[in-house]
Amino acid sequence: MGEVIRFIPKAERERLRLIREARAMYDSVFPPAESVNIRPDNAPIVINGTWIHQGGEPLS
Repeated sequence: MGEVIRFIPKAERERLRLIREARAMYDSVFPPAESVNIRPDNAPIVINGTWIHQGGEPLS
């Protein structure tokens, strides 16, 4: 007793499903900003125009 059951029309469920699918497709083409800044541990970075690898020495 005390439980509330909310009726959600079929059209509303379909609208929400389509929104989820569209969002997933968009995210697959345009990844969220926070994932853009992730780089593999062994990837070189550029500091002041010099390529640096994980060991901290400039790459030639």
